[in-house]
Amino acid sequence: MIFDRKDLSNGQLVHLYKSILYPRLIEEKMLILLRQGKISKWFSGIGQEAIGVGATLALQQDEWIMSMHRHLGVFTTRNLPLHKLFMQWEGMMDGYTKGRDRSFHFGSRQHHICGMISHLGPQLAVGDGVALAQKLSGKNKITLAFTGEGGTSEGDFHEALNVASVWDLPIIFLVDNNGYALSTPVSEQYRCISLADKAKGYGMEGVTIDGNNVLAVYDTIKGVREYCIRNKRPYLVECMTFRMRGHEEASGTKYVPPELFVLWGQRDPVRNFETFLLEQQVIIPDDIDSITDTLKQQIEKELSMAENLPSIIVNTEDEVNDVYAPHEQLIAPTDEAPKTEKRFIEAIKDGLEQSLEKNVRLIIMGQDIAEYGGAFKVTEGFVKKYGRERIRNTPICESAIVGAGLGLSLEGYKSVVEMQFADFVTMGFNQIVNNLAKIHYRWGQNADVVIRMPTGGGMGAGPFHSQSNEAWFTHTPGLKVVYPATPDDAKGLMIAAINDPNPVIFFEHKGLYRSISGPVPDEMYETQIGKARQVMQGDEVSVITYGMGVVWAEDFAAEHPEISMDIVDLRTLLPLDYAAIRASIKRTGRVLVLHEDTQFGGIGGEIAAWIGEHCFSMLDAPVMRCASLDTPVPFNKNLEKNFMAKARLKEMMEALINY
Repeated sequence: MIFDRKDLSNGQLVHLYKSILYPRLIEEKMLILLRQGKISKWFSGIGQEAIGVGATLALQQDEWIMSMHRHLGVFTTRNLPLHKLFMQWEGMMDGYTKGRDRSFHFGSRQHHICGMISHLGPQLAVGDGVALAQKLSGKNKITLAFTGEGGTSEGDFHEALNVASVWDLPIIFLVDNNGYALSTPVSEQYRCISLADKAKGYGMEGVTIDGNNVLAVYDTIKGVREYCIRNKRPYLVECMTFRMRGHEEASGTKYVPPELFVLWGQRDPVRNFETFLLEQQVIIPDDIDSITDTLKQQIEKELSMAENLPSIIVNTEDEVNDVYAPHEQLIAPTDEAPKTEKRFIEAIKDGLEQSLEKNVRLIIMGQDIAEYGGAFKVTEGFVKKYGRERIRNTPICESAIVGAGLGLSLEGYKSVVEMQFADFVTMGFNQIVNNLAKIHYRWGQNADVVIRMPTGGGMGAGPFHSQSNEAWFTHTPGLKVVYPATPDDAKGLMIAAINDPNPVIFFEHKGLYRSISGPVPDEMYETQIGKARQVMQGDEVSVITYGMGVVWAEDFAAEHPEISMDIVDLRTLLPLDYAAIRASIKRTGRVLVLHEDTQFGGIGGEIAAWIGEHCFSMLDAPVMRCASLDTPVPFNKNLEKNFMAKARLKEMMEALINY
């Protein structure tokens, strides 16, 4: 192993040595504690310390790092207190996630680190978002996002690199290539000679370096950082290394040929650097003993601070309250505010535009949303008024764009991401339900992202452009799910969703875009998320519904004035307004839950179950559901008409009234 100190002083070399030795000594202590049963799991980075330490030292303290399992050196180099890290690993209340997550599955805004989730690729796109925020702010900063060679097989790798290159983002993608992912060798992961060669396919530069040489890592990342800032371009760095322990301790290493441990043991990043410093007379053996003793004493002192702490006292209220970032809606419409007749789509556009004018850190992203104005022309004209930096056309890569929205949040930006059709959200599902939804509960970071979802059928668009998939998201704590049915609510809920620091899934029924209109206040206002709307009052039957179901219910009421209907427009599906549901049932005693989604697994089942548990004594008949058929949405319009819940509304209503 050849070390090139270049212009580094003796003091800098000693600092590098202490920085790489510290995580090694901590790891050795952790393995002892693991055997003693004092920690439950450990993902060892022994043999890979040079990468995390060298890369982190090459950056400025306020430049974000998206880290992974084996990057203890990132956290120690950024000076996160070891006693608090130990509390994290032990699942203690004073850990970074209050016992809610393990290992390095957390972040720290103070230290500009965003840790991973168990899925290996999503953090790359989050890095894109941070880099975009730095670029928009005019800061000469870069972002560093780690992954492993196994993670490069995921679609998130392709999407993140593609977006970074297309958007000219100053980000370094660093691949720890330790040869085995969990147990799968690289021969079964990819067939290119070098992962750095993949950079060419994205129009960016790439380099492969010795990941066990801390000076090579430090010097390379420092130079690449300057390149990214100077050229406003991304860069791919592949660090060749080896994992000397199992993926985690319980998995063992039987799948690795023994001779590889001998070979890579000779390339130990700590011992080889130590030998170099001795040869260069930067340190002497007594220095090594002194530094080692000092660091071991520090480790013991830090661990003693975390020992014998009381077990977590479970507080259910705190657990529930921490799912969402706190937020109070403040912008209520005034009664005397002038109003203008607007179509549903115009109201959404109005809400977006007023939000863009109010908040210069609001970014809208989506496919074809710039000059083209989006598939439904919601953002038509925006790019001319607000510029391409804020109205951003995206490649077809939903996962990366949602992840970028989260990255923007880390730097205090807000974003609205348009799914061209709600059906396409499946491509970004992991980012939404595992990254956006859980991040505040895990480590207190808000995800200030709105996902616009043009949804629903009725236009003969077939099974991939007509689905009602709102129930997928109502099962995910941490998300808010809204679904307006009127123009004034469309505007008010859009503004409320953007102002809310939590991730909001915003459903817009395509069939309502140009088919309904109504008076909409001209001023900026919010419709309260989590508050239902009383459409009409009656005393014979309650219809609990939302979206297009509200139109169906109103039309049915107009056609059947002999039935006294009480119609509740939920407007928000998560959280639900249970008080409004209860009040309606108290008036009527009979309930029909109506929605366009298929019946099995639809939110109507959850509402019906809640009513059965909490309002049973008020009921004069079983709770009934009117939903669409449990089939994909068909293309033929006659088949689609038969599919829709509306086709069975009269039948279900008669059955309920006559029960």
